Amino acid sequence: MTVISSNLGYPRLGEHREWKHLLEHYWQHRLTDDEFHANAKKLRLANLKKEQNLGVDVIPVADNSDYDHVLDTLAAFGAVPARFGHFDHALSLSDYYAIARGTKTAVAAEMTKWFNINYHYIVPEFDEVSFKLLDNRWLRYYQEAKAELGIDGKPVILGPVSFLKLGKRHGEYLDDVALTELLPQLLPLYEQVFQELAAAGAKWVQLDEPTLVKTTASAELAPYRTALTQLHQAVPELNIELQTYFDSLDLYDEIVQFPVQAIGLDLIHDHGENLAHLQNSGFPADKILAAGIIDGHNIWASDLTKKCQLVQTLQQIAAPDHLWLQPANSLLHVPITTANETKADPVLLGGLAFADQKLQELAVLTKAANQGIQAVQADFDRNQANLKALNHSSHRNNQAVRAAEAALPTQTFERQAPFATRIKLQHDRLHLPLLPTTTIGSFPQSATVRAKRAAWRKGKLADADYQAFLKAETKRWIALQNDLGLDVLVHGEFERTDMVEYFGQKLTGFYATQNGWVQSYGSRGVRPPVIFGDVAYTKPITVAESVYAQSLTNKPVKGMLTAPLTIINWSFVRDDISKAQVQNQIALALRQEVQNLEKAGIKIIQVDEPALREGLPLKQRHWQAYLDEAVYSFKITTTGVANDTQIHTHMCYSNFSDIIDTIKALDADVISIETSRSHGELISAFEQNGYDQEIGLGVYDIHSPRVPSVAEIEANIQRALRVIDPRQFWINPDCGLKTRQEPETLAALKNMVAARDAIQAQLSTPTR
Repeated sequence: MTVISSNLGYPRLGEHREWKHLLEHYWQHRLTDDEFHANAKKLRLANLKKEQNLGVDVIPVADNSDYDHVLDTLAAFGAVPARFGHFDHALSLSDYYAIARGTKTAVAAEMTKWFNINYHYIVPEFDEVSFKLLDNRWLRYYQEAKAELGIDGKPVILGPVSFLKLGKRHGEYLDDVALTELLPQLLPLYEQVFQELAAAGAKWVQLDEPTLVKTTASAELAPYRTALTQLHQAVPELNIELQTYFDSLDLYDEIVQFPVQAIGLDLIHDHGENLAHLQNSGFPADKILAAGIIDGHNIWASDLTKKCQLVQTLQQIAAPDHLWLQPANSLLHVPITTANETKADPVLLGGLAFADQKLQELAVLTKAANQGIQAVQADFDRNQANLKALNHSSHRNNQAVRAAEAALPTQTFERQAPFATRIKLQHDRLHLPLLPTTTIGSFPQSATVRAKRAAWRKGKLADADYQAFLKAETKRWIALQNDLGLDVLVHGEFERTDMVEYFGQKLTGFYATQNGWVQSYGSRGVRPPVIFGDVAYTKPITVAESVYAQSLTNKPVKGMLTAPLTIINWSFVRDDISKAQVQNQIALALRQEVQNLEKAGIKIIQVDEPALREGLPLKQRHWQAYLDEAVYSFKITTTGVANDTQIHTHMCYSNFSDIIDTIKALDADVISIETSRSHGELISAFEQNGYDQEIGLGVYDIHSPRVPSVAEIEANIQRALRVIDPRQFWINPDCGLKTRQEPETLAALKNMVAARDAIQAQLSTPTR
């Protein structure tokens, strides 16, 4: 029996973020279109060559992108929102990026999280769409890989049903009626893509239908079955790998009978359910089982002995020569290689596996399946020694942390008084006006800020000089905020690269990678910290910066922290203990930081939880445990302060209607939430459910460089005030302003304050 290896997708950023720099240089008009395409091709082929050299048998092509794969799909099929123009030809780069980034006259397309991970995709808009195939990008990249590298690749295309389900019509995700109407219009174009691929010699296509894992009723399978049947009948010579990921298939028995030649199952994030389906129901003998056995969303080395046992089990289930071994999902969501982690503790390094190392693991497991373990015994021995060294290290056996965890059940984590009592005390202490203005925390990190940080990290700038620079930048922005008329100020976070990475660098149990970059959205790369050991607080993290900023103004300055669940969701978390246990370790550490900020005289402390909603399990049956753990860790962090200390939190791009009770349970005094790109949809959650505490619904979009007008911001505020009492309402941008340029930031904030002032003058309620 021959087992072969397959991959689902490779990271885009480049080992040294070459892709990120390519995009940004183009946006800065430092590259022509031709220069952009030439450099993109060079990087694309280098990635494919690496997969080839790492021994991948079935190599994905067209998994690359110039921004986002969903944006690629809507551009290819002509589903371009009308405000960006009408096209009968492939989009130019400027037209393509206009959709993602907006223009002076057109608001950027909405962006939201990809399932429950920290990657953002562009949300298609199907309001007045007339599908047409403008660009068979899958054919172009298939032919390129074949001609340049001799790779007979597997084009990766987002399936038609998931493409439609991930989009909106008239501001709402598609219902069954809209799906039934649009799918027949779209399918002939998929047929054309498939026909052209088959004519070019393609043997396989990877059709990603990740929304299948969210289906729970047989009737929901009808559009998938229709699409796959039509595609198979139209192009029977092209083999389809129907790929699912991020969870299990509730309707396994029906899905495995679809007319496809291979089915990809996630055996990592499935809670053991997909494996149970395979063992209990078997697998069709005429199909290839594409088994996702390597974690594509975390960075820990696999236990090769256990993986080999799993492969042996799968070999008993799949028909001979019908087993592919592959990652559970695209490797887009992990860094590229550990080869550049030259400063890592060797004990930790031995336990890490980034994209390249995961492909090496697949090669070893494939060889073991075909030739026996003895053929790769040295790899297995080295793997077991590395895992043992990490698990038995002092990093993972901090007795003080374990004692603090053991004491948790004996403690209660609640604020001293109910909100109604606290808020009166806070109003008396803070003396804020009606509709107070603030920002979410960060200000633009200019080229100078980044250059100073880089020089300091390389030892080319002394600590004292770097600290003096940070103080000067903080002082400048405190003055700018005062000049703008903002009511609650922030220090600007110029010392921080990322809201999670920064805290990871200050707590024990974290490793800050050198080149562990992953794509968050567009050119935005983040380096998620690696939580590899027990987490402990050693010294104040943000106190000095907050106290200095507060010394420069009579207005309140917020202390700025990141909450435990967001740190968990935006980190690579150790997998030897439960996430809840790690989360509570972080909460205990941050609780000390909150108390130290309060002792230092900081009156408002913002503990951001932007990833709360995005991390929800895909299966609703797993929600409550996750949400209960989130509330518990947030309260561990925030409840150790006096009643007149105001606790804020912030949340990003999410649909909150189904977790409004959890938001209330957090018991934050003030919550700020993004609303601008979702056109006020989130406001309806509070309209339907009510909310007694104070709230800021973001009044302009910070992910676009365009400056909103005063009238536009006024309209957003007025929409919210139809639902929320002015005495509860705060005025703020959607999110932090780190990625924006200074001129546009100042212009937008100036308009925001002007809009607040105009509405404030119209209100009959004079005070809070």
